[in-house]
Formats: sequence, structure tokens, C-alpha cells
Amino acid sequence: MDNKEKKLRLILGDQLNENHSWFLENDENITYCLMEILPETEYVTHHIQKIIGFFLAMRNFAQHLTQHKNKNVIYFKLDDANNLQSFEKNILQLIENQSFNHFEYLEPDEYRVEKLLEVFTKTLPITSKKYTTEHFLTDKYDLQKMFEGKKMFLMENFYRKIRQKFNILMNGNEPETGKWNYDADNRKSYDAKYPIPTPKLPQNDATEIVDLIQKMNIKTIGKLKNPTQFLWCINREQALDYCQFFVEKCLIHFGTYEDAMVEGEPFLFHSRLSFAMNIKLLSPLEVVEKAISHWKKNQNTITYSQIEGFVRQIIGWREYMRGIYWAKMPEFATLNFFENKRNIPTWFWTGQTKMNCLKQTINQSLDLAFAHHIQRLMITGNFLLLAGINPDEVDSWYLGIYIDALEWVEITNTRGMSQFADGGIVGTKPYVSSANYIDKMSNYCKNCQYDKKKKYGQNACPFNSLYWNFYDKNTEKLIKNPRIGMMYQTWKKTLPEEKQKILTQANYYLENIEKI
Repeated sequence: MDNKEKKLRLILGDQLNENHSWFLENDENITYCLMEILPETEYVTHHIQKIIGFFLAMRNFAQHLTQHKNKNVIYFKLDDANNLQSFEKNILQLIENQSFNHFEYLEPDEYRVEKLLEVFTKTLPITSKKYTTEHFLTDKYDLQKMFEGKKMFLMENFYRKIRQKFNILMNGNEPETGKWNYDADNRKSYDAKYPIPTPKLPQNDATEIVDLIQKMNIKTIGKLKNPTQFLWCINREQALDYCQFFVEKCLIHFGTYEDAMVEGEPFLFHSRLSFAMNIKLLSPLEVVEKAISHWKKNQNTITYSQIEGFVRQIIGWREYMRGIYWAKMPEFATLNFFENKRNIPTWFWTGQTKMNCLKQTINQSLDLAFAHHIQRLMITGNFLLLAGINPDEVDSWYLGIYIDALEWVEITNTRGMSQFADGGIVGTKPYVSSANYIDKMSNYCKNCQYDKKKKYGQNACPFNSLYWNFYDKNTEKLIKNPRIGMMYQTWKKTLPEEKQKILTQANYYLENIEKI
């Protein structure tokens, strides 16, 4: 291609990778474009902090490209007069007004945007080309190829292949300790033996974006208590700083307590790096390498199970979820194995429920746009599945409320792992529990008006009756699942009158779901 050809390159809001090979080119005929557009704020109702996080990060990135990498950048703010509120219309406008004769873009991570740009580029009057984001450790179709012809896609097998390919915690072709997975060591409730580190949070001024959201009448959920103190990383420097805080202060106990839940302690020993990674301020490989480097220098104090648990989440689970997404979309977004149709309770948008575990988790999500994986899976997700909520509504809630929620990682976790709506592609069994698990892994039950021990009667915990109702209602679909056969054996031995009391209690809660 002739160097004098004028190129327009589109960068999406989750493609803020300053180390991409694009930026090694010093060509004054290349212009980069970023745009804030209304459709990206409206496809679900987003948490206000999610919109703020994306717009602040995008603006920081555009400024960095201009000031530090000497690039030509066009940036559409949401309220700019010439913003036509569409990727396609804004691109066509630029091509016409500035005589670009070649268009390039980075491979989108979301199916809807991928298809939009694929269709659009076929209609362009100029040539176009697509590039990889150079972010993930695997190609988006690697998992599909690996499990071709199989009904189940086991994460463990995929995880091991990545470990081997990138020589992560390996001794030749075998795991460093002779054991691949230390998940069994990562399930301890918080016992207060070690103090929870005070998070080193960035301080960003979001006042301009908050005003913009109000001016443009964008509907949001959640809150931001102080617009001058936006606490999420919005540039690479902040993300690297926070990554360092994690490896120095949190990694030492991450694995042990990664499933624990504590009232008033939203972060515990978690990294809070998912938003920074998902918009590509950090790469998964560099995060893993920084953590391993710190562990190697401190093996006398940081056990192997801590580092393996973290590595498994970043290079195993995250890459696996992306692989499932591209192997199964768009059909995955329609799956509803249990044919659940109930509407999501309105208190999922307000946090106004008497169940303390849900009250704590939902209000934390509304305040911070954050909940860690067990809160999402075994508190909110657990309840939504037991209550038979339509997975379409579940997806919309999760995709909107969490700052790190992009469809490629959200829907596979939500519709797949959490709701078992895929019938077992992601998980081998439904992840449901009674109050017993919640009490074991948290201190939520101590301050709840419901009795964790009661299956029925006044103030009986809703999780208990809904748990057995779920198995009873879905017997035909689940009874042959070998991983839950014990549950059906227990239910079979339950006296008929006891069963009836439990099912009556569950039905009462379902009929009065807005009041529990």
C-alpha cells in the first residue's frame, strides 16, 4: 500500500491498548478515531460508573496518543454538534470530509459490533482491513477447534493448553508442582486471621462526564457518591500502579479467601483489575507475569495455591469464557434450558430486600459497580436461578450493573455458568445452594431477619425452600446428572408431608417475590 494513502483507524472504547503494533508506525497520513455514541449507552441500562469509566478512559487514551505518541486523533464527544451518534455515519462523514481512502479497525470483542462493522465495511466506497487487538492469549476460535464435535467444553483442558503454550508455572511440559489445579485450597471463608488491605484507589474527576450524562438524558442505574472521586483506573499508569498494589498487598491471601464474602468489605484480597484488562489498559499476560515474578521472590510467604488460583482466573477462566462466546454466539444469547419466564424483582434495581445477603451484594453493586465472582454466582445468580427468572432479564441486569461487564465475558458467565441456561456447555451442574453455603462462606446470615436453619415457617430463609423447589420442579431435566444425584436421593427420602411444607413455602415466596 502506498504510504501517501490516507488511512482512518477506528478504536473502540474497549481497545485502549497503547502497546498495539499500530502505534509503532510513524505515518502522518494515519488518523485514529474514537467516538462516544448514544447507542453504546442504551443497549442496556448501564451503571453510571460504567459509562463514566469508559468515557474517561477513552478521553485519556486519545490525549495520550496525541501528546505522547504524536498521533493524529479525531475524538467525538457525545454532545459534539457533528456527532451523528453512529459508528457508520461518523466514519462515512470523515471519509467524505477528509478524503480518507482506506479504513481499518481492530477486531471487536462483542458479536453485535463485529457483525455491524463486517456489514458496514462491505458497503464502503474505499478499501478496508481488520486487525487483531493483540490482547488475548488465544485466538477467538481456538476453543471451538479444540472441542470440535464435543458437547462439553472442559475449562481445565483449555487452561492446561494455555499454561503449556506460554510456559506459565511449568516445568517442561508438566506443571511446576506436579499438580495443575489448587481450586480445593481456594474455598475458605474469611476468618480474620489476616487484615484486609486498604485498597489504594485512584482519584479521578468525573464531574464533566456526570454533567454530560445528565445533559444527554442518559438513563443509568447505580450511583456515584462524589463525582470528583471516581475510583476506577482510567489509564495505563493507574492500572499498573493498582496491579502492583495487588501483587504486593493482596496476592499473599488471594487464593485462600477468593470465595469469601464479608459484610462491609467489598474487595477483600481481589485484584479489581478486570475493568482495566477488559478495556485493554493491561494485558492478561503482563498481569500474570507480574504476579508470578512477585510470587517467585516471596515463595517463603506466598504459597503456591495463591498464585495458581490467580493465574487460573486470568489465563484460564477469562480466555475460556471468550472461547465459549465465539464458539456459540449468536445462539447462546437465546438459550433457556429451564424455560424460565419470571420477571426479575424490582428490588434488584434498588437493593430494598429483607434478605441480607442480597441486600449487601446488590447495594454494593449499585454503589461501586463491583461484586466479586462468588457474590455474582452464589448470591445474586443463585437466587435468580432458584426463582426461575428469565435469563434475558438476568443478562441485562449483569451486563448493565458491573463496570467490567462486556458481553463476551458477561453472558457466558451469566447465562452459562450462573443460570445453566445453556444446559451444561459451561458448567457440569447448576450452581445453586441453600442458606448453608451462604452461611459457610460469609457473615451475611448473622444480620438477617430470616432464619438460615428453617426451610418453612415464619422467617424461614427463602434460599432453603427455593433450593428444594428448584430440584423438584426440574427433576426431569436434572435427575440423570451424576453430579447432583445425591440431592435427589436426599429429596426422595424426605417425608411427603415435609416436602409439601417446603414446596408450599417456596410457592409463597415466589408469589410474593417483591416483598421478600
